[in-house]
Amino acid sequence: MLLILNSLLPIFALITLGSVLKRIGWIDESFIRASDRLIYYIFFPCLLFWKIGKPATTVGVEWFFILSGLCAVFTIFLLSLCFARFFRMRAYEVGSFSQSCYRFSTYIGIAIILSAIGEEGVRQFGILIGFLIPFINVLAVSTMIWYSGGKCPGNHKGIIMLKAMVSNPLILACVAGIFYSKLGIPFPGFVENALSLTSSLTLPLALISIGGSLTFSRSKDHLGTAFVAALFKLIVLPIVGYMFMKSFQVSSTAFKVAMIYFALPTSPQNYILSSQLNSDVDLATTAIVLSTLLSLVPLSVVLFMFSQ
Repeated sequence: MLLILNSLLPIFALITLGSVLKRIGWIDESFIRASDRLIYYIFFPCLLFWKIGKPATTVGVEWFFILSGLCAVFTIFLLSLCFARFFRMRAYEVGSFSQSCYRFSTYIGIAIILSAIGEEGVRQFGILIGFLIPFINVLAVSTMIWYSGGKCPGNHKGIIMLKAMVSNPLILACVAGIFYSKLGIPFPGFVENALSLTSSLTLPLALISIGGSLTFSRSKDHLGTAFVAALFKLIVLPIVGYMFMKSFQVSSTAFKVAMIYFALPTSPQNYILSSQLNSDVDLATTAIVLSTLLSLVPLSVVLFMFSQ
C-alpha cells in the first residue's frame, strides 16, 4: 500500500495541480502548447537518452519482452476494430476509438516506473517504447487513413506516415541511448549534470501540462464510447499482456515494467493525430480524460500485485 501511495499519489497530485492552475487562469492554452513542444522535442528525449545511455547493468535486449508487448498491442488493435465493426461505429469515430484502446501515456509511465522500480525499470521501459511507438503509429495512422473515406489530403498521407516512423524524437532518443550504453562509457561530469538538470524539468512539467489539458467540454455524446475504449485500455490490455508475458516467460523486472505499461492511460497525443487525420477529436479528448481518471485503479492493482 505504501508503494502505491508513494508511486501514484504524487503523479496524480501534479495532474490535479495542472487542472486547478488551468481553471484559475494561472496557465492557459498557449502555455500548454509551448510546454508540450519543449517536453516532446527537448526535455523528454534528454531524459530518455540520459537514463538509457548509462552503461548497461543487464546484457542485451530481452526479445520476448518486446515480442509480448507487440503481440498484446496488436491483439487489442484487432479487438477494437472488431468491436467498431460489430456495433456499426461511424467511420469518423473508428480511428480515434481504436487508438484510444492501445496507445499509452509515456510521461505518466516513466514517472511511475522511475518511482516504483528505479533506473533499470526506466531502461527497460525505454527499450520497450522504442519498438512499440513506431508500431503503434503504423496501426493508428493506417486505421485513420483507411476510415477517412478519402477526406485526408492524399499528398499528406504518406508524409504523415513517414514522419511518424522516422522523426519521432522519443524513438531517436531511445535508439541513441541504447547505442551509447553499448559503449560502456559513463557520461562526463558536465554532460551528466546538464542532462540531469534538463531531465528534472520533464516529469513535473509534463504532468502539469496533462492536467491542464483535461476537459470534458463537448464530451457528453461520447462518454459511452470513450468508456468502452477505457475498458479495452485499462482492463483488457493488461489481461492480454499478462497472458503473453507469462507465455513467453519474461523475466521479473521486465514483467513488472510491462504490466505498468499495459495499465497506463491512453496518450494525450491521440488528440493531435485525430485532428491531423480527420477523425473524431471530441471522442479522442473524452477518451483521454476518462482513461486518465480511471487509470488510478488498474495502476494501483498492478503495483500491488507485481511490484513486490
